[in-house]
Amino acid sequence: MPDETIFDTLTKRTDKQLLEPDRWVEQHADYLFSYAFNRLNDEETARDLVQDTFLSALEKVDHFRGDSTERTWLTAIIKYKIIDVYRKKSSGLVKKDTLVCEYEEEFFDPNLNNWKREHWPQPFGVEEHDPLHNKEFISVLKRCMQKLPALWLSVFTMKHMDEEQTEIICKELRLSSSNYWVIMHRAKVNLRSCLQKNWL
Repeated sequence: MPDETIFDTLTKRTDKQLLEPDRWVEQHADYLFSYAFNRLNDEETARDLVQDTFLSALEKVDHFRGDSTERTWLTAIIKYKIIDVYRKKSSGLVKKDTLVCEYEEEFFDPNLNNWKREHWPQPFGVEEHDPLHNKEFISVLKRCMQKLPALWLSVFTMKHMDEEQTEIICKELRLSSSNYWVIMHRAKVNLRSCLQKNWL
């Protein structure tokens, strides 16, 4: 294919999915921005990652086999860029971030390894199918998540938003299994405590 351009390669007719880079911004930019912003809560970083994703995708067009949709492929690229952000934010913080966070001492008794009786968890009420109610809850949850140390937030987001396996999280963030479980436990304790204080 000496005279074939990259664009010809991208749009060649086959029975598999085709790449249409000239339509990426129109078709996928908003989705990718929302995907990144929901995980990082940083508009500027999310915008940068969308641009980086498109550039990386153009450089990796030869790796697109057409077995998935364009959006799935682009999402996989931005997902790894988000993990890179997590890794940079949490680099060197393993020891520091396993310390007690804002709400832990107020609500949780480390000697009993349980909640203080007066702060025993209450139902949040999000089980109701009221979309507006749940939207408000999610807003409070996001604010509580931003109070977590960077490493805790990275671990929690990868596990509960991206549904990554524990082994992958430990590998990507360079954590031992024991550090992972301590961080996850304390992240959940602090999120629950923050939600009880700010939502109920």
